[in-house]
Amino acid sequence: MSERYAADLAAVREAAERIRPWAIRTPVMTSSTMDARAGRTLFFKCETFQRVGAFKFRGACNAVMKLDDASAARGVATHSSGNHAQALALAAKLRGIPAHVVMPTSAPAIKKEAVLGYGANVIPCAPTLAAREETAARVVAETGATLIPPYDHPDVIAGQGTIALELLEEIPDLDAIVVPIGGGGMISGIALAARELAPRVKVIAAEPAGADDAARSKAGGVLVPQTGPKTIADGLLTSLGSLTWPVVRDVVDRVITVDEDAIVRAMRLVFERMKLVIEPSAAVGVAVALSDAMREVEGAQRVGVVLCGGNVDLDRLPWITRPA
Repeated sequence: MSERYAADLAAVREAAERIRPWAIRTPVMTSSTMDARAGRTLFFKCETFQRVGAFKFRGACNAVMKLDDASAARGVATHSSGNHAQALALAAKLRGIPAHVVMPTSAPAIKKEAVLGYGANVIPCAPTLAAREETAARVVAETGATLIPPYDHPDVIAGQGTIALELLEEIPDLDAIVVPIGGGGMISGIALAARELAPRVKVIAAEPAGADDAARSKAGGVLVPQTGPKTIADGLLTSLGSLTWPVVRDVVDRVITVDEDAIVRAMRLVFERMKLVIEPSAAVGVAVALSDAMREVEGAQRVGVVLCGGNVDLDRLPWITRPA
């Protein structure tokens, strides 16, 4: 492919070295119960144990640590109500630089408190994408901080790709890797690393049916923006970006969607049988690994599944709060 993508294996390897002092090499776990349900052997890459409880720390850390000293001194900024906000705040704290995080007023108080706990400056804004972007632009103009978006950034994508390095080093004979998809930063990094490191490995995107812009974009061959997504997988609500869409279009093998009931069942199954706390976004990958559609993927007998995060409100578990 002549088109240049946002990252490559060399960039991912550089990211792995850059973040090594701070990022956790997360474990790979197995479960005979899950294998029996799936009809194949599954290997779960547990990003639930990454710092801030999600894979997002890898990309944020790589982007922050790569900044030159002059840029870093002016700080970093982003707009996020989720895991990226915490990841960037922690990465900035570790480097000893300011972090400015624009968060919508609708963000859960516990997430705001976590970002503040890492020492970031939280700037509230109206709960719309336009307000978030406008406020972040103002903060950057006022402070000179470097904007580091949640997924559509080369250094963020390369950082997320380090998941593939670790997984394929530990389990080198995988047939496929299932990766939840929202904005596409994680799957882009993983797919770009895997296509050079292990080109026979299929990369499968896992997406909620209620937020299926990647599936529709892949099917039509053109980027279809996300509009009105409805899913409990709150980490997968965003649209693909200008850097992630070409990778999904050209390198990701397939997008498989699952409904809300399947997501909830998968989440509960992991809680009960694997004793792991996962968030709904991670359960989407599990639901796809257990799906009939996954059984149709030829030759996929040894499958990696990325458990992307474990930040869930334990007072609002979906099998308790959702109507029967």
